[in-house]
Amino acid sequence: MPGQKKPVSVLVLIHTPALDILLLERASHPGYWQSVTGSLEGEETPRATACREVCEETGIRARPEDFHDWHLTNCFEIFAEWRHRYPEGVTHNLEHVYSLCVAADTAIRIAPREHRAHCWLPWSQAASRVFSWSNRDAILMLPQLAEALENRVTGEVVSLTEPAKPAASPGRN
Repeated sequence: MPGQKKPVSVLVLIHTPALDILLLERASHPGYWQSVTGSLEGEETPRATACREVCEETGIRARPEDFHDWHLTNCFEIFAEWRHRYPEGVTHNLEHVYSLCVAADTAIRIAPREHRAHCWLPWSQAASRVFSWSNRDAILMLPQLAEALENRVTGEVVSLTEPAKPAASPGRN
């Protein structure tokens, strides 16, 4: 029976100001390292999905405005082994790319059903570790994007190397 998963997802590069990248090893595929990913649910926006998935997969509680939208989408073929999760006939996924800068000492709590390990690697090493071409390409673009945004003279200055401030926990001030 076909699944109902939407073929629209997010890729979130979590990095430090020094551009060390957080990678997660998939529980179902040892050796498959990746950044945070996840599909949109219900009427969720890509930004809301990025926020939810980062919290679910890493325990990092960030605010939606802390995520930098790259205004970049990738279209890729869904691996045959995962197509049963999607409606019949769906073969491709549209992926929205975001990044989130966090302090180097940010605590990570992985979701054991999804991931078996995590590590921080310099961006150049992280790019060669991930299994997905879209993840690799985004990691390779990160230094250029960070530099371009920091050198912007007009308009709102957005920094990819300023860590996000922790979101308040529900029920606390």
